[in-house]
Amino acid sequence: LQGIFVLGLPYALLHSGYSGLLLIVLAAALCCYTGKILIACLYEENEDGRLIRVRDTYEDIANACCKKLCPRLGGIVVNVTQVVELIMTCILYLVVSGNLLSHSFPYVQVTEKTWSVIAFVMLLPCVFIRTLKIVSKLSQLCSLVHFVIILVVMTYCLTQIHQWSWAKFRLSTEFEDFLVSVGVIIFSYTSQIFLPTLEGNMKNPEEFRCMLNWTHFFACVLKTTFALTAFLTWGEETKEVITDNLPSFLETLVNLCLLTKALLSYPLPFFAATEIVYSCISKGNHSNYRSPLLALSVRGSFLLLTLLMAMFIPHFALLMGLSGSITGAAMTFLLPSVFHLKLKWKKLSFLDKCADISVFILGFLCSLAGIVCSIKGLLEVFG
Repeated sequence: LQGIFVLGLPYALLHSGYSGLLLIVLAAALCCYTGKILIACLYEENEDGRLIRVRDTYEDIANACCKKLCPRLGGIVVNVTQVVELIMTCILYLVVSGNLLSHSFPYVQVTEKTWSVIAFVMLLPCVFIRTLKIVSKLSQLCSLVHFVIILVVMTYCLTQIHQWSWAKFRLSTEFEDFLVSVGVIIFSYTSQIFLPTLEGNMKNPEEFRCMLNWTHFFACVLKTTFALTAFLTWGEETKEVITDNLPSFLETLVNLCLLTKALLSYPLPFFAATEIVYSCISKGNHSNYRSPLLALSVRGSFLLLTLLMAMFIPHFALLMGLSGSITGAAMTFLLPSVFHLKLKWKKLSFLDKCADISVFILGFLCSLAGIVCSIKGLLEVFG
């Protein structure tokens, strides 16, 4: 999903101007920070003062925070939020795949919904994915395709360097346009759902913080460079997905690459969502399926659910924006800061507490603004 958001960054700069460049850097710093405090909630000090990993998942952290109120309430809220966000992401990949196939083969008399069904057929092997190793290999291929797309777009932009002009940047922006940019930029960095599992599977978990710093740094540099070069190339003509600005011969090539990326990206959120549901049903661990038939049924049901919702829900983009504003902001900003304050309050310095509270307030405002804009859009659509 981050690749799809990255392709919208030049459009975000169109609406945010110079403030968008600052926002790309700020979003990287904030998401890196919330990732660190979320992982810190997995650990507690033992009698010797050494940090021991006493929790494994986002759910465990939530249950620990709500232990006195209701032992399982926090875990239920987190699991529902995670599953909704992950399933919405999977549906978006199907919708995008259908759209890309339709644009790549315009002479084939087939509707976008039919193309989505064809993409669904290509994704059927996902029901047999049982380990994170397979998902990680697919994600590596996805990253490779992503860099090819970025390389093609940036190479073309550099051939148009004689047309660049800093005068294309805005100094002031409309508030609603700026909110659109905030959503695109912030959610191009979100990865908190996967961090506990990622940290738990690292050979050297003590290197997690360093890894997070470097990945967010390079992501920030890449996104800033890409957004800037693309916007300077097309200026006011920048479209929502920057590949639509490319010449036709390049657009077809990039669309096919995007299709490949969407199909390779689908297994990660799909696997994560089905693992959460299966673990809730079986109350077993996340790595081994004790009942292969039940596991296959869960994965098959989820795969079919994503297809049905992609085909039959009207105005899915607006609903995606609404759910993303709620679940995305909650998982990225609100819950990590609340959990960190709850579990580590006595050991946090005054500045740490101020930082967590500031992140919570900022996340709440972003979420509220996104909800208002999405509801406004839905009301306009439905008259």
